[in-house]
Amino acid sequence: MIPTGCTALDKILQGGIPFESLSLIYGEAETGKTTLAMQCAVNCARQKRKTLFVDCDGTFSARRMSQIASGNFKEVGELVILMNPDNFKEQTIVVDQLAEYTTKGFGLIVFDTITSLYRAKVAESPEKTFELNRELNRQMASLAQIAKTQKIAVLISSQVHSVLNQTHVSIEPVATRVLKFWADTIISMKPTENPRIVEATLEKSPKRTQPLICYLKIEETGIHEHSTRG
Repeated sequence: MIPTGCTALDKILQGGIPFESLSLIYGEAETGKTTLAMQCAVNCARQKRKTLFVDCDGTFSARRMSQIASGNFKEVGELVILMNPDNFKEQTIVVDQLAEYTTKGFGLIVFDTITSLYRAKVAESPEKTFELNRELNRQMASLAQIAKTQKIAVLISSQVHSVLNQTHVSIEPVATRVLKFWADTIISMKPTENPRIVEATLEKSPKRTQPLICYLKIEETGIHEHSTRG
């Protein structure tokens, strides 16, 4: 497994983000999704494995990664390969060519945020929503297959949208059914009254039957365990 760097989260994950598996992190803005993905990339590098980090949002920050990696930034940087698709078509090309990119020595593939370019394309061409949803489903299937055949971890993050029910408003990832179907592990990140504290819920895991919750603190050096809510 690849540790997330959060003691409490790694505990409920029973070690971290698993190899040969697809994991999903979703949440609202500013809940630490990208930081958590970076921490996984840093910890993958500490295992002497490469990470392909696909930045679909344009939010990847080398400065942020240097804060997380601390004194190991140079070594970590050499093992993290960054890609920046500009649109959903380019994201499709990246997915289709992943087997060529992730040769020997890779431990992790990150897509942050996998629904960003998809959502932009849907907004541009709403009449193609069904076709685009089918393509996103195909990409997820391909990522799940790559995780298993190449024995590496695949970590994706997703934006959220509000779902209004009769009694309450819930938060769900964009293209919910597609993402949740293919993900073996699902972690939701929710804000609390304190903007630096997030509630992380392990909603789905091959090793767990019930949801588990922990609280994490967003700090300059990354996301870490927060023992009590506040």
